[in-house]
Amino acid sequence: MSEREVLRPVLTGEGSSDYERYLRTDALLRLQKTADEWVHRDELLFQTVHQSSELWLNLAWHEVEEAGRLVSAEDLPAANRLLRRAIHCLRLVTEALDMLEHMSPWEYTEVRKVLGHGSGFDSPGFRELRRVAKPLGEAFHDAREREGLSLIEVYTQGRQHEDLYTLAELLIELDERITVWRVRHFKVVQRTIGADVIGTQGTPVEVMGRLIHHSFFPELWDVRNDLTRMNLPE
Repeated sequence: MSEREVLRPVLTGEGSSDYERYLRTDALLRLQKTADEWVHRDELLFQTVHQSSELWLNLAWHEVEEAGRLVSAEDLPAANRLLRRAIHCLRLVTEALDMLEHMSPWEYTEVRKVLGHGSGFDSPGFRELRRVAKPLGEAFHDAREREGLSLIEVYTQGRQHEDLYTLAELLIELDERITVWRVRHFKVVQRTIGADVIGTQGTPVEVMGRLIHHSFFPELWDVRNDLTRMNLPE
């Protein structure tokens, strides 16, 4: 039997190999504009960054949602493992924004003309991430209350409740990573189109900057103030 016959695809679907068929690369790449559809060749760069980011965000919110379920099921180590994965997804999404700075601000104005009202505010991945963050926070507080601990005690007695303490820290890292993405996104937009202009949805770019101060788990940030005050000298 020849090598060609041995490696003949066994999966159904499009593509000349099982790699292509499993990953559905033909369908995936068809989601991008072709060269004859571009108003500028940087559309390929722009679409690649945002489409790949949506894939990572899709993984991230699914992991956060499952982590919330695992916390409710009292399986904190498994929840913590998935949250680390989701946080890594956010790092990748943030790093992807570096690619957008390879675009000329002047040439990007051509790409911008074909975006319609498209805006990062409408990202389905971030919308789902916002949705699943709240029940995750509620599951954390339920777990804390099952242990009979206040939020301060989660930290002051953290070494006796390592998994719960780790969960608290992963929640705040998730929150921080989202903020870091927002900061990076704002600066990329500012660098590309400026900070004193109107965005694609008719919203001033400066509004994006205000979102930097939004937090999903504000109580986890506030408890730091309490912990510091507790140890201040009289």
